[in-house]
Amino acid sequence: MTTTEAAVPSAVRPYQHYVYAYPHKTAYRPLLREHASLRALWADEPKDALSLYVHLPFCEVRCGFCNLFTRIGVPDGLTTAYLDALERQAAAVREALGDQARFANAAFGGGTPTFLEAAELERLCDLAEGGLGAALTAIPLSVEASPATVTADRLGVLAARGTTRLSLGVQTFVDAEARMAVRPQRRADVEAALTRIRDAGIPVLNIDLIYGIEGQTEESWRHSLDAALAWRPEELYLYPLYVRPLTGLGRRRGPDSYDAEWDEQRLRLYRYGRDHLLARGYEQVSMRMFRRAGAPTTGGEDYACQSDGMVGLGCGARSYTSALHYSFDYAVDMHRIRGIIDDYTARTAEDFHHADFGYEMDANEARRRHLLQSLLQAEGMPVADYRARFGTAPGDDFPAELDRFGDRGWLDGSAGPELLRLSPEGLARSDALGPELFSAAVRKRMAAYERK
Repeated sequence: MTTTEAAVPSAVRPYQHYVYAYPHKTAYRPLLREHASLRALWADEPKDALSLYVHLPFCEVRCGFCNLFTRIGVPDGLTTAYLDALERQAAAVREALGDQARFANAAFGGGTPTFLEAAELERLCDLAEGGLGAALTAIPLSVEASPATVTADRLGVLAARGTTRLSLGVQTFVDAEARMAVRPQRRADVEAALTRIRDAGIPVLNIDLIYGIEGQTEESWRHSLDAALAWRPEELYLYPLYVRPLTGLGRRRGPDSYDAEWDEQRLRLYRYGRDHLLARGYEQVSMRMFRRAGAPTTGGEDYACQSDGMVGLGCGARSYTSALHYSFDYAVDMHRIRGIIDDYTARTAEDFHHADFGYEMDANEARRRHLLQSLLQAEGMPVADYRARFGTAPGDDFPAELDRFGDRGWLDGSAGPELLRLSPEGLARSDALGPELFSAAVRKRMAAYERK
């Protein structure tokens, strides 16, 4: 920990929202079908560098901290029905995009995509390529996985179909901490899974770890970090633990409430983990992401998350155009999730020609999104990029917010006037800084959202 970090007080809670997209999905609302035709939404959009995301809402177990859109206890035939629906949706989306659409990268997430059997993964790749036109072997393809599901035959399919990055949700190498997080796994099984992944030859391995688990100490945190580093992963993600409503931990101990001691524990462990990785040849990309120096790049640099479109397939996936961010219904409660998945699999081809839930973007929201998603990257945001896109400077559009961040020591004053970059303390508090850039309209919708 640096002297600057230790000396900067802040009354703002450091852990508020995990911000990876804006606006937050709880700001989405039902759309009128006649106003949400996919063909109309995509008609005038640039489509030369799209991102594809496919959501597989199935897991073998649900961890105590998980509030993702996923279900367990999958009955016979459901994965087949889901893939059938994905195929119908892909056909509708391809018709809306037209023949000139090109994908710059792709990702399969969830849930746990490797919950699918090897033959089902083959079919998933086929529908992404043949059904939607994404050339998976020619673009970066990232796939999320769990230790229990990365069998040799599944990994063989993924490697053969062009997977360039596999992200393994480990969270902890300490069995007692896994039980505390309501995550049934043994370290021996995790190590066996990592052996299979390395044997498969996928270029980039990412390992997810979580800090802030009850009873976790710097010593046990270092134990997990070193166990992960032994595999020389190309990437490591360090996530703070959140306890959200309707999750297993939320029911057991109550959702997040103000707990200064827990905040300090998470900040302490974050800083320890960050410094540990930096000292061992890793570079910080964001608050959460660390990349090993010299690790292979997977391409896709022509895609810009701040401005380029995203095509989402599957319930739980989101799509982004310049005018509308949209998705299907969202829930955390297992019963509600099952109903949404059943509705999705029952849809006809015609039902996929329109968007269901979304948030309409205007110029102000576009500015907020660009600033937020750029500023939360360790490299920062060139002011010239923002000015070229919007014709204004971020200091003109967000003077109060940027002044606050500067007063708190969250901005790197040495970066110069043409680069907005967070200080180490600002990066540490990304989950507080991000929500402060949410608009009043988004905040109002999020506050009114009915949890389900």
